[in-house]
Amino acid sequence: MTLLKNIPKVDKVLQLADVRALLAVHPRPVVLKAVRAALAALREEALRGELGPGSLTSPAVSERVLAAFSAESAHSLKRVVNGTGVVIHTNLGRSPLPDMVRQLLSDIAFGYSNLEYDLEKGERGSRYSHVERLLCELTGAEAALVVNNNAAAVLLALASLACGKEAVVSRGELVEIGGSFRIPDVMRQSGALLREVGTTNRTHLQDYRAAVTPDTGLFLKVHTSNFAVVGFTAEVAAAELAEVGRELAIPVMADAGSGNLVNLSALSGCAEPTVQEYVRAGVDVVTFSGDKLLGGPQAGIIVGNKARLEAMKKHPLLRALRIDKLTLAALEGTLRLYRDERQALAEIPTLRMLTASPSGLSLRGKSLLRKLRREIPAEMKLRLMDGFSQVGGGALPLAELPTVLIAVEMENTSPQELEERLRKGDVPVIGRIFKGNFLLDLRTILDSDVPLLIAALKSVAGREAGFGKREE
Repeated sequence: MTLLKNIPKVDKVLQLADVRALLAVHPRPVVLKAVRAALAALREEALRGELGPGSLTSPAVSERVLAAFSAESAHSLKRVVNGTGVVIHTNLGRSPLPDMVRQLLSDIAFGYSNLEYDLEKGERGSRYSHVERLLCELTGAEAALVVNNNAAAVLLALASLACGKEAVVSRGELVEIGGSFRIPDVMRQSGALLREVGTTNRTHLQDYRAAVTPDTGLFLKVHTSNFAVVGFTAEVAAAELAEVGRELAIPVMADAGSGNLVNLSALSGCAEPTVQEYVRAGVDVVTFSGDKLLGGPQAGIIVGNKARLEAMKKHPLLRALRIDKLTLAALEGTLRLYRDERQALAEIPTLRMLTASPSGLSLRGKSLLRKLRREIPAEMKLRLMDGFSQVGGGALPLAELPTVLIAVEMENTSPQELEERLRKGDVPVIGRIFKGNFLLDLRTILDSDVPLLIAALKSVAGREAGFGKREE
């Protein structure tokens, strides 16, 4: 209790030299908040019996305040190193953007742009025109539209095509995506009435035909991006459903989910349809995400029949769901890479990571391990292991991608402690624990992450840069 009584008051701490220096250049409320946070932490440690006598010296208290101020001033949204092996990691921001869009984003963000201005005509234009032509060129669709995510795209399409009418969908396609968002809930908000057909594992074309009534407004097909039903199964192909739709004059819509524009059949366990295949099948409206397999920014992309999309462009919901100039810039830059599939595979990080070969990862792993061993103190043990990565983002749930892992060990430090220390660093490094090992997956560690990873491992090993280096 003596230590508790000796914890200085706020006004005394504000007189310390280091704290006065903060007050000279930073807002008083921010500094005051840091002081109170530091003192609160000292009181908690004193009550737990964990406060040492040296913790209440002026230098020690000043250090606490500076640390609290640094934590308070740090940005909440920050870069992390993704060592999890989940390529499209929703919690870590999904797809990193291609380097080539960096300068375009800077130009658009820090200056004016022709967002809704037609430079040829000298009059107001449409923000969607910047990507519509590209999307039509790449997918073969007649028209295109972009909103802020795929759930919004589905919402807008249903509200435009089937509000107050029945949308017929297979029971096996009523998916729930991340964050507990469910297709039936989105349908309900759009005003469309859900009409389920078939069973969980088997739905036939006749099920759709039998469901048609004067109230039928739409046939909806949903790609089960984040799960797979295997075994005794049956589903209706998009082309078959489109043919029946044309016969009965009922529009057909497909939620394609992950937005795949290239053939990824070489991936283990992959049977992912492309957006182009849906369009060629005659589906009237196709929606998909921009930040999953496409490898661009968060966006909901709608392509398809011109007349159907014109109705969406005039719908009141569109203004509430529209995307901003930075998303458009990033999306245009990403889409331009798809004009040459080789360039897309080489320069779009998501595609590059997904298609990285085990042999290439092995060579990269050996090279990186040599570099790390030159830089990291010997107390930290590093070794390579084989393992598997995942696609993530609700895409290709059965795909297991052979990969190379770095196992990190330190004496007297558990894998859980290593995970926490790296996660809480200045630049967080996020890995995974598997069978008692803390692992970093090379597939998702970018080249630009390597200096950050070295600094993080050095910090956890408790050494300053340049000390404790070891020989090869």
